[in-house]
Amino acid sequence: MDWKGRVFIGLLKFFSWFSFPVNHRLGSAIGYLLWWLPESISGAKRVTRINLQTAYPKLSSEEIQSLVKLHMMQLGKTATELGPLWLWDKNRILSLIKSVSGQEELDRAFAQHKGVIVICPHLGSWEIVGLYLSERYETTNLYEPPNIPSLESFIVEVRGRAGAKLAPTDRSGVMKLIKALKNNGVTGILPDQDPGEVGGVYAPFFGHPARTMTLLSKLAAKTGCELVYMSAERLPNGEGFHIHILPADREAIAAEDELAATAALNKGIEQLIETVSTTQYHWNYKRYRHPPQGVNDIYK
Repeated sequence: MDWKGRVFIGLLKFFSWFSFPVNHRLGSAIGYLLWWLPESISGAKRVTRINLQTAYPKLSSEEIQSLVKLHMMQLGKTATELGPLWLWDKNRILSLIKSVSGQEELDRAFAQHKGVIVICPHLGSWEIVGLYLSERYETTNLYEPPNIPSLESFIVEVRGRAGAKLAPTDRSGVMKLIKALKNNGVTGILPDQDPGEVGGVYAPFFGHPARTMTLLSKLAAKTGCELVYMSAERLPNGEGFHIHILPADREAIAAEDELAATAALNKGIEQLIETVSTTQYHWNYKRYRHPPQGVNDIYK
């Protein structure tokens, strides 16, 4: 393993030494520092502000700044909690799940015997959602190889330690997902990353065009599977997580019209964010990059 991989794993081990409340306090402190730094240094702070101003244009500058601060503290927790979520014993991690709302939606979907896609955006902790699902169902998840290649085998191992199968983000991985869904399996998909020019269309996300994946809608249409939204909300003071499961408009998301389908997908993500926590969404990601012709690049 190269030095970058060793440093990364070393940081994971460091953050895994602390209790979860202390871990989250450290994360909040790191996030507060990122918020305190000027935007010329803290690029995540700048992107967060721009995204929130775009998504919530009616809020005052003071309200936006308050959301930016709270989000940056949540972003710090996202980083530090990866240590325990990847390195602790799985039963110790699952004990952090204090409550679940909407489990009946997932049970109903699974009972149809058509397979289930769990739509899990970058909101709260998506890592613990994957562990929760793989403990209960035959789960196959897409994964994108990391930027540090030497970490790939490590990441595949920790994400699959509860039994989940991982499929790469290529044609072979998609075929594995289709096979799993047709066998009444469950798959979790992160739907809110830029899919590139070929894999997406522009659909409104909080009223602004964002390149949105079409893969999820195509999988739903091809397999006839059920859909639900899911997220794990961080509880205050490092108390753990509350899992939210919301119904999805399957017919709208599986529509043949790609714009209508992706718009329905994004609408559901918006509703999930409003239900779970506005500040726990991954606003530091350039969700609106590579805009369509005629639309200004808000990051420039």
